[in-house]
Amino acid sequence: MRLKYSIVAFAICLSSIAFSQTPLITDIGARKTTSLNGKWQYIIDPYGTGFYDYRYQERKENDREAYWTTDVPVDKTDRKEHRFNDKYTLQVPGDWNSQAEKFLYYEGIVWYKKSFDFTKSNSANKVYLYFGAVNYEADVYLNGKKLGKHKGGFTPFNFEVPDSVLKSTGNYLVVKVDNTRHKDEVPTVNTDWWNYGGITRDVQLVEVPTSFIRDYSLHIKKSAALQSLKNIPVEGWVQFNDWQNAKEVVVEIPELKIKKAFPVTGDKVAVQFNLPAVQLWSPQTPKLYNVVINTSTDRISDKIGFRTIEVQGKQVLLNGKPLFMRGICIHEEIAQQGRRAYSRQDALQLLGQAKELGCNMVRLAHYPHNENMTRTADSLGILVWSEIPVYWTVDFSSNEVFEKARTQLTEMITRDHNRASIIIWSVGNETPVNPVRTNFMHNLISAARGLDSTRLVSAALEVNYQPGVNRIDDPLGEFVDLVAFNEYLGWYSGLPDKCRTANWEVVYNKPFFISETGAETLGGFHGDSLTRWSEEYQEWYYREQVAMLKRMPDNFAGVSPWILVDFRSPRRNNQTFQEGWNNKGLIDQKGRKKKAFKVLQEYYNEKAAGK
Repeated sequence: MRLKYSIVAFAICLSSIAFSQTPLITDIGARKTTSLNGKWQYIIDPYGTGFYDYRYQERKENDREAYWTTDVPVDKTDRKEHRFNDKYTLQVPGDWNSQAEKFLYYEGIVWYKKSFDFTKSNSANKVYLYFGAVNYEADVYLNGKKLGKHKGGFTPFNFEVPDSVLKSTGNYLVVKVDNTRHKDEVPTVNTDWWNYGGITRDVQLVEVPTSFIRDYSLHIKKSAALQSLKNIPVEGWVQFNDWQNAKEVVVEIPELKIKKAFPVTGDKVAVQFNLPAVQLWSPQTPKLYNVVINTSTDRISDKIGFRTIEVQGKQVLLNGKPLFMRGICIHEEIAQQGRRAYSRQDALQLLGQAKELGCNMVRLAHYPHNENMTRTADSLGILVWSEIPVYWTVDFSSNEVFEKARTQLTEMITRDHNRASIIIWSVGNETPVNPVRTNFMHNLISAARGLDSTRLVSAALEVNYQPGVNRIDDPLGEFVDLVAFNEYLGWYSGLPDKCRTANWEVVYNKPFFISETGAETLGGFHGDSLTRWSEEYQEWYYREQVAMLKRMPDNFAGVSPWILVDFRSPRRNNQTFQEGWNNKGLIDQKGRKKKAFKVLQEYYNEKAAGK
């Protein structure tokens, strides 16, 4: 019995080492960083040969055949069965599927290697290795030493780099990236989007002092009166690493002539003060203020907006005023190039298209998008629904799967909790109704509120279609702030004229939101309005939907149709009209607007004008 316990304890110890991470550092742009973006060498490894030996056991750290060890032979007699070279490179950030034809449908293991030199500006400083995201599983090695492991394809993570590992010259960083789908992961094996693999977001070395500001939060106090826009109470916190060396923290907003000092008595210091005057952030006036936080050893700055979001009765209130969300769903994809979006230029393209459509809101589906999207939304004045990929049929009975979902939720909220644009955290999409699932999702909602009580929490539910009435009675509706649901009347159910007799019944006395609706068409294919897959059919669909939306009850808070742009999906196998694409976009694969774009644009322009 004692031996059995020792083996279990040893396994747990190994597991904790493999997955160990330092707490996430935020506001990377405000730090001293060194980019590791650019060309990385790679090896495709579908059998996992560089990770497992011939008995399929994980190789030991010093195993000469492990792909994280040096690939340089000692001499000409040395047998090396792996070798990185510049003939095979991938661009980081970027997915591998769009960078070479052989990767188009590849799912599996790819090893990445980056060589670099690095010298700290101050020998006493700490260095962290920060990844914006890697899809899906990343094992990270520096100079042959394992720094750790991360699971989750759309959220950031970082590791502290020990001084004993980092060298001034000749560092080699190796990352095993595995995007293989598994039933017990989040998302699970079954999705309606392409599983792009790779190091899809920025990689940076972050240099900070030993005592540094790890994170902060600043927002208008809930229930604050906003009538005069003067003496507005603000509250939040500043979180430290090695707080004992910081005696006080100073929070400044230079434009508002705010400078407040707070004693540091622990690793998380509460801050609160009043703003003498403030311009609230909104889609009409996306005002951002420069906030500076400093101690005797560290200083960061950020641009944030001040606004409130809440539900009152049957309305969503932004800054105390009723809000109607003119939304659209977006995948993190640049269709013209069939690749993952990642840059600010990509964000400007996608959000610019949404603004042209007349949107004041976007639903970022079905996972957290890159930080350029949320920061650009801040600057453009676009409201954001941000979601984790608890999608369709994850294993709701598994505690391990729940912890993976909660980790992704935590990482999403930690990175973006100071973004004024984000007003809704979503814990999932179209999950099946049963008690086990409802408990799983309710616990995620509670976790979201525990991490951030200043925003709404929701999930995209499904409709209970009944003869004569469409009911939204999912028991999860009891726990969300905004009752959201996906409906496709006229595409998956009947023809678009079915909208004319549709009756909607939401059993919860809350505002409701249509989180998806749409019809699929191949851009450039034309027929009459009854011809499926034609632009005319999609146009008819949207005309009937808009007419129905105009008859909705007064607690109707908005809509985000599916979807802005066509996107890749291996579920879509009509070789005439799909060929591996979900073509429900209002913009097609080549960037051309379909006829339905104008229908929704006209409706949104009317709503914006108050008609």
